[in-house]
Amino acid sequence: MIRRGLIGVKRTANARFGPLQAEGRLQRVIRSRSVLVGKKRSLQPKNVWSIRVRLEMSGAIRELALFNLAIDSKLRACDHVRLRGEDLWSGSSVRDRATIIQKKTKRPVQFEVTEQTKATLVAWLPFVRRSGGSYLFPSRRKTSQHLSTRQYARIVQRWVTSIGLEASAYGTHSLRRTKAAQIYKKTGNLRAVQILLGHTKLESTVRYLSVEVDDALRIAEQIEL
Repeated sequence: MIRRGLIGVKRTANARFGPLQAEGRLQRVIRSRSVLVGKKRSLQPKNVWSIRVRLEMSGAIRELALFNLAIDSKLRACDHVRLRGEDLWSGSSVRDRATIIQKKTKRPVQFEVTEQTKATLVAWLPFVRRSGGSYLFPSRRKTSQHLSTRQYARIVQRWVTSIGLEASAYGTHSLRRTKAAQIYKKTGNLRAVQILLGHTKLESTVRYLSVEVDDALRIAEQIEL
């Protein structure tokens, strides 16, 4: 389908600009589509640190809580924006671990809450209570109770561009993938990552992390039956 689309672009460009200019335009389209089509990249540890420091320095408590919890939870955007205070709090303290039911699979998934994330949630809680709602990240629009996935995506785009990354290469799935990718890189434990991401099939985790054949074979070679 992409190939047919590019052929159409080439024909249109040839008719409008001539062969020489058309070739240049086609190459630009190919480069742009190679970024837009496919999986969004995960953030590197240095990227996480850079975004976190910028948010801390600007005093953006809401976005810092949103960012830190996105990294820890590894949730899909649709689940992340629907988190409620009761999901994270136990009495007056933030839980060490939280469990939610995923919207996509209707299955439970558990995630850890690090001390760094707890601190930002504690700082953010007074603002949540002031809003009078139950959602952890209430919308600033009257038409919705919680932050929408579209609003969340725009916030993520702002974060990545603020540290000089290409906006089109990153998205909300970048945050979901970030910690999972690091866990896999350090342990090679696909099953653990599958559980943390809430995938029902290991094949989904392999595709999600873009595990290469060599990686898969290396893991298989370590198992003897």
